[in-house]
Amino acid sequence: MCGIVGYVGQRQALPLLVEGLKRLEYRGYDSAGVAMMEQNRLSITKSAGRISVLEQQLDVDGSTATTGIAHTRWATHGAPTEINAHPHGDASHRIALVHNGIIENYTALKKYLQQKEVPFVSDTDTEVLAQLIGHLYRGNLEEAVREALRDVHGTFGIAVVCADEPGTIVAARRGSPLLIGVGQDEYLVASDASAILAHTSQVVYLSDNEMAVISADSLHTTTLDAVPVTKEIQEVEWTLDQIELAGHTHFMEKEIFEQPEALRNCMRGRVDLAEGKVHLGGFADVARELTRARRFIMTACGTAWHAGLVGEYLLEDLGRIPTEVEYASEFRYRNPVIEYGTVTVAISQSGETADTLAALGEARQRGALALGVVNVVGSSIARETDAGIYLHVGPEIGVASTKAFTGQVAVLAMIAAFVGRRKHLSQSATQEFLEALSQIPDRMEKALENNAKAKAIAEAYADRDNWLYLGRGYQYPVALEGALKLKEISYIHAEGLPAAEMKHGPIALISDGMPVVVIATQGLQYNKIISNIEEVRARGGRVIAIATEGDSQIANLASDVLYVPDTLEPLQPMLTVIPLQLIAYHAAIARGCNVDKPRNLAKSVTVE
Repeated sequence: MCGIVGYVGQRQALPLLVEGLKRLEYRGYDSAGVAMMEQNRLSITKSAGRISVLEQQLDVDGSTATTGIAHTRWATHGAPTEINAHPHGDASHRIALVHNGIIENYTALKKYLQQKEVPFVSDTDTEVLAQLIGHLYRGNLEEAVREALRDVHGTFGIAVVCADEPGTIVAARRGSPLLIGVGQDEYLVASDASAILAHTSQVVYLSDNEMAVISADSLHTTTLDAVPVTKEIQEVEWTLDQIELAGHTHFMEKEIFEQPEALRNCMRGRVDLAEGKVHLGGFADVARELTRARRFIMTACGTAWHAGLVGEYLLEDLGRIPTEVEYASEFRYRNPVIEYGTVTVAISQSGETADTLAALGEARQRGALALGVVNVVGSSIARETDAGIYLHVGPEIGVASTKAFTGQVAVLAMIAAFVGRRKHLSQSATQEFLEALSQIPDRMEKALENNAKAKAIAEAYADRDNWLYLGRGYQYPVALEGALKLKEISYIHAEGLPAAEMKHGPIALISDGMPVVVIATQGLQYNKIISNIEEVRARGGRVIAIATEGDSQIANLASDVLYVPDTLEPLQPMLTVIPLQLIAYHAAIARGCNVDKPRNLAKSVTVE
């Protein structure tokens, strides 16, 4: 959600900023802008709509500025208009600021500034912060920013420039990610490493309540209270090639087909088939506490929440530990019960999801052991947990999550085996499970052969406005995830349900020709799901079945069948979700939707 790029150095800043903004498009946005230091004069250009619209207003090659900041905005306070776009300036036109996050007390601050006769032009909370910094500026930008942030309640990742201090950027964060790229006689500021990977892989991650003063030849970091902080330079593990399309039409398509290799990377060095063990280095210091755990709480949002549901089944099945899955957005507002021996697992692709971070903080405050399952190295959740596991599935650019979901399920499967082996699972049982897990990438490749048929199914039903997804047991979370994917990128209304619940009300929705996707793989409840298919057929629904290879019965009952290879039932979700991802992808294309940048959505939701 929203994106920040900044540059200070010896090169022309504007081409780097525009390039960085384009690499942040996947995060979701509705307006964009840049602020440049042109010969000690501040120049701000911004527009509603796509970056291409902004680019038409800029002299990208002709600009001589070597310092600037840029932003893509996803509207929160105020409509997506040019006036509300970032950067925002102050009344003197000497200060410019870009901001991710929400200033919760902006109304009170705005009223105070209006009493001082400070004029406002936008509807945003961000302009209030820019005006406050300008109001407090007395010749020292660092001190003005520091003083302003003392009065701010809420979350922010900001970059600020001042016409009176050319060649300087002041950056700060609280609750919204911000990093600094380290180059040769240059520095870059970004909310996401993908924006700067073309120029450096050396980064410094700012932590909450830290700020940095940056020039071409220096980087000075402190807390917001002016206490010096020594920061470690880290290497971004992703490469530029990984965030390119590499011949694919869309990032979502690329990431769907990357899943077999992504899972091999996820499991590499962690699954020991010879010993029947799972090696999770991130848990080395808390292994004893995990063995003694009395209860697990998974907290997440969206797709990660669905992965958590699969994790609940896995931990109770393999680990025999009571497990709950909580919406992170609700968790801290309902006075949750955190007892001795509770382990909280925060699941997030970006590691920056605001709701999940807040839930994690609440659990830790109440004494729970906090674990993280995230994809982005150095992210906030990774830094604020007691221990954790990285997915290592590579960058995920498409807004609709695909390989992060299967990576999360794979990691949760390894955690369940890790805990189960220490509690009650025999070595042979663990070995059997891990052997099946290690075969999932190969079976995924087989499942991806459904692409052409999934495309035909999607095109046949893309004009239908309502779909139903049904699953039982381990497949119920997959039904939820399949429905979410269809909603996210094709804008078709879809519901995911436990198949047995259909007859308790939702069966009234089934009408003649309605697409009903049923995950009917071989498992303990196979006969039950067949009965549910019969109920759908009797009411005119068109059954699209996801079935196990070799099932000779299902073709007689379903209008269309997509087959996936057989595996242990707890591992089936990593295979059955693939045809659903493919259906959603092709349905979105058939309906002319923007697959990688669906309307109203952002890749990383960094505000509550």
